[in-house]
Amino acid sequence: MNNPAPLGRKLRVGLIGAGSWAVANHLPVLKGRPDVELAAVVRPGEAELRQVKEAFGFEHAFEDYRALLDLPELDAVIVASPHRLHAEHAKAALRRGCHVMVEKPMATSAQEANELIDVAKQAGRQILVPYGWNFQPYFRRAHQLVSDGRIGTIRHVVAQMATPIEDLMSGGQLQGTENEMFRPESATWTTKGSGGYGWGQLVHLLGGMFYVTGLAPREVFATLGLSDIGTDLYNALAVQFSSGATGSISGSASLPPGSPFQVDIRLFGTEGCLLLDVERERLWLRRVDGDDEEMDVAAGSGAYTCEAPVNAFVDLCLGKPVENCGSGLVGMRSVQVVEAMLKSAESRRPVLLD
Repeated sequence: MNNPAPLGRKLRVGLIGAGSWAVANHLPVLKGRPDVELAAVVRPGEAELRQVKEAFGFEHAFEDYRALLDLPELDAVIVASPHRLHAEHAKAALRRGCHVMVEKPMATSAQEANELIDVAKQAGRQILVPYGWNFQPYFRRAHQLVSDGRIGTIRHVVAQMATPIEDLMSGGQLQGTENEMFRPESATWTTKGSGGYGWGQLVHLLGGMFYVTGLAPREVFATLGLSDIGTDLYNALAVQFSSGATGSISGSASLPPGSPFQVDIRLFGTEGCLLLDVERERLWLRRVDGDDEEMDVAAGSGAYTCEAPVNAFVDLCLGKPVENCGSGLVGMRSVQVVEAMLKSAESRRPVLLD
């Protein structure tokens, strides 16, 4: 399915959406790889576009993503545009025959997310959603423990996330980005239907949870805490999975600035339980039979970084045997839950997923 770039030349990569996160994270990683050629970049604003082109040495720069997709010998596209445009841009790139790394959320409706998966299959191309923590060794180990049946059948999940991002979600500027090339665009985080904590942050937790567990959501009941402008800052969800397992999921935007991210996933199974805690950097397994296990997690590895997904995406495009820890299926299930959460909170009723 990989369809690697032809031997003897670099992987030609295009970027749609050179905003704050892409220029701070994705482009430095790509520019540092000798096997990558930065073919073209897209973003609005003539001056800003020129700034990115010159800073990273792109061959071409456009304000219209369709011009990028008309380029010959384009192998892969990274989509980091505003949330509401992810599906449109990713779908067009897949249909053009490119592998796609699409930022979280991969879409803002389950229908769009499913369409992306179908288009990728038809095109024989990869989709990777860059869930930074999923590519960390301790998340991959947790995934393996569950896959190997070490906790038995999952019966209950508790998952919580909190981040210091209330200012941005409420229409302000994100503290700590004063010296970046670009600051996060407020509209991305505050637009009705695509902004708020669910689409902006909870998808990180959900992507990790679905990667580790392999569960599929069936029903969601939710209530939200809103900012003064109506964006969700707090998420409280009761979830039932297709296996019959239950789940309690929580999100909060109001950690004090500078606080470490909180991501905590606890799984309770028929043969034991598992704890994965990003803030305290720990992973342990407790089994009914006493055959426990604890993984040494390197100090500092709980901090959120996203270099590994970018490198994994390049390697996948080049045909290397790399695990895609942010598959389209994981991304789609995250979208399903956030979409259902918003519908449930509005209707004050449980939402059954198709």
